[in-house]
Amino acid sequence: MNRDIISIVSLGCSKNLVDSERLARRFADAGFDVRFDDENPPRGAVMVFNTCGFIGDAKEESVNALLAAIEKKKKGRVKAVYAMGCLTERYRKELPELMPELDGIYGKFDWGAILGAVGALPSSTKEWERKLSSSPHSAYIKISEGCNRFCAYCAIPLITGRHHSRPAAEIIEEVRSLTTTGTKEFNIIAQDLSSYGRDLTGAPAEPLAALLEDLSEIEGVEMLRLHYAYPSDFPYGILPVMANNPKVCKYLDIALQHIDDGVLTAMRRHITAAETEVLLDRIRREVPGIHLRTTMMVGFPGETDEAFENLLEFVKRQRFERLGAFAYCEEEGTYAAEHFPDAIPEEVKQKRLDRLMALQENIAAEIAESKIGSTVRVIIDSYDSDREIYEGRTEFDSPEVDPCVYVKSDRPLKPGDICNVEITGSEFCDIEGRAL
Repeated sequence: MNRDIISIVSLGCSKNLVDSERLARRFADAGFDVRFDDENPPRGAVMVFNTCGFIGDAKEESVNALLAAIEKKKKGRVKAVYAMGCLTERYRKELPELMPELDGIYGKFDWGAILGAVGALPSSTKEWERKLSSSPHSAYIKISEGCNRFCAYCAIPLITGRHHSRPAAEIIEEVRSLTTTGTKEFNIIAQDLSSYGRDLTGAPAEPLAALLEDLSEIEGVEMLRLHYAYPSDFPYGILPVMANNPKVCKYLDIALQHIDDGVLTAMRRHITAAETEVLLDRIRREVPGIHLRTTMMVGFPGETDEAFENLLEFVKRQRFERLGAFAYCEEEGTYAAEHFPDAIPEEVKQKRLDRLMALQENIAAEIAESKIGSTVRVIIDSYDSDREIYEGRTEFDSPEVDPCVYVKSDRPLKPGDICNVEITGSEFCDIEGRAL
């Protein structure tokens, strides 16, 4: 049995992580000793980088990680370095010249080729089977690939191609399989969640709502959380499911990007400011207590001072429970790069970003403080032995990007346990409490 070490370093988003976990399963089935995100693996290991090519910072991170691994190879600390993923899919012609020391450069979906290069024999592994990279109680479930929206600034459709949904039966099979190994929390992800199922023959009228109902009926499923809905053509059928099904978290990640009509039109977002307000009002009305996570962009070409002030006022009004933001970065090949000069100075972009995030930090802190005295359902992730406290999340908190709940408990808890917690305090965005 081959026990060579494969160190898979997954960069970028959770969708990339799912791909890395699927690749890891294939290596493991072929007899390799698979490690995750170990950028300093044992001597003689093979390193495989699943790269990100979304925006400038992510591309820079991927390039720097590859260069560092190449240096390890030169010093004899690792056996080989392979690159795959979004960066390589996008720059397959340029990367060999930039980094000729790489042992192989593969696209986002060239799993068979990279397995063959490392000497892994073909296996009967199903498409969706994975080796989870972290504690088994929580997993991401990717329900579709690609995107048809072609927003002006976004390179994702250029990398991943057109949107296509996974059949519901296959997703259900994957979730059922993961529950047998202890997975309780399922974070449903897609580049465009709103379009799920509309390309499937024979799909129900509300395919995403139907999928959630089916998944919630699987024994062992405790939490289903939705990520990356698109505001245009929103699947309103999911709202009654979120409101009435206790296994579907009252949480929605929906990237809005902006609220000024001029900016939205230039971004090619297919929605107006007024329509956005109506959408958010309906979501909050039909799902009382829902927590919304969104993403905003500042500094898009043509964003005037007035447009940015409109964005600030919108965030003040809406009081999003979770909000991230980033400054516009021109991406070659996109509509914006070809039609709009990136004329806003970087220092102006940064000042706008700082103002927006300062506003959101105050809002988030106030929301966290307002939870004191309430009782919330928490899934435990880990134990901090130094502080003698457990770390977990509520249904309103997605892994890695959202705040934590710090839990004191008189009884021992373990990762994956779900308990009621009385909130006794808050610190910035995080909350703390005691298990009941």
